[in-house]
Amino acid sequence: MIKQYTGMKAEKTISNIPLPAGGYVAEIINAKVEEYDWGTVVVIAFDIAEGEHKSFFQKQFDSNPNEDKKWKGTYRIIVPDENSKFFQSNQKTFNNFIYALEDSNNGYHYDCDEKKFKGKKLGVIYRDKEWEMNGNSGWTTECGAVTDITAIRENTFKVLKPKPLKNSTSSPNTSGSPSANDITDDDDLPF
Repeated sequence: MIKQYTGMKAEKTISNIPLPAGGYVAEIINAKVEEYDWGTVVVIAFDIAEGEHKSFFQKQFDSNPNEDKKWKGTYRIIVPDENSKFFQSNQKTFNNFIYALEDSNNGYHYDCDEKKFKGKKLGVIYRDKEWEMNGNSGWTTECGAVTDITAIRENTFKVLKPKPLKNSTSSPNTSGSPSANDITDDDDLPF
């Protein structure tokens, strides 16, 4: 017989199934600037605007009963600083972001006001990313780049390579469901 424990009740768990790797048309729902001692970052919050996964992050947020829930559809972009040794790389990434916004939103011209990003569309490209926390690891997805919505709709965007942890020999599970290794350790099973 199973021993009863404190707090035992029937309760649905939250599904943390990540958005599959690939390209999506997204709509920006918010943008904010965060300042750090090493530089400035623009945090773009978005949701999927079209297709099978439309409103993916809103549904995920709404179904999360935790008080400290966070919006998962984000893209963080470093604002180029001419005094940084990473200036050229950050400039290239930021310029691509500006291009994606202007090309995807007829009549929009970037004017350094992140508040005007709200309601704008752009293409987001998700890639597989390996994570590690407290001795556990696995695969999820993250927004690794942005592009124009035409490239997403016409499927002409560059697919991003998976991002494993350093020195990792693991590869992403592409079946869309957890692998046996994600669920349990076979050594614990009696068969």
